[in-house]
Amino acid sequence: MGCVDENPTGTSMNDKLENYLLGHIDAEGDYLYRLYRATNVRLLRGRMASGHLQGRLLKMLVRMIRPKNILEVGTFSGYSAICLAEGLEEGGKVYTFEINDEMEDFTRPWIEGSAVADKINFMIGDAITEAPKLDIVFDMAFIDGDKRTYLDTYEMVLKVVRKGGFILADNTLWDGHVLEQPKASDGQTRGIEDFNDFVAKDDRVEKVILPLRDGLTLIRIV
Repeated sequence: MGCVDENPTGTSMNDKLENYLLGHIDAEGDYLYRLYRATNVRLLRGRMASGHLQGRLLKMLVRMIRPKNILEVGTFSGYSAICLAEGLEEGGKVYTFEINDEMEDFTRPWIEGSAVADKINFMIGDAITEAPKLDIVFDMAFIDGDKRTYLDTYEMVLKVVRKGGFILADNTLWDGHVLEQPKASDGQTRGIEDFNDFVAKDDRVEKVILPLRDGLTLIRIV
């Protein structure tokens, strides 16, 4: 049945719990709030942005891991890049790639207008081919790009992130579709399923999936 509070408003307990969570963690901040709202108003699939809860987790993980260089694959509107950069110490940098050049007009002003703009290098291009050209050893990576190429992205990231470094992969529960048999035409679901199955058996890494939002996999290179 699920946790449903049978009341006249029809509000689900999950909604109430989410509101409770958001009321008991660090504030999102006005700038990120406005960015998230603009993302949902102006862009298709605005829900792809990380949002308040995941954004605070990303910042906290950066505080804990203390990376110097972070690679992000899939900038979208810039919300997660800003959250990652907020957690960086002085001298740290987020290198974020967005393959869709049509996003640049929306995303670049939001990144450049943020308080952490000096910690973010926003690039348009395919991270799979372009990130290795930076010749940077990364301490952490956040994979949130095209689900159809998650495995290719993962293999690239393993080559540029140091041993003992961390990889975060978003959307790994894919709205529960990982429990279904995907259609032949559904390359994104198949991409996520193939990624999850592969990482589960990969002895090069330690891994755990958090059931946060759409699923967040934490991976440590051993």
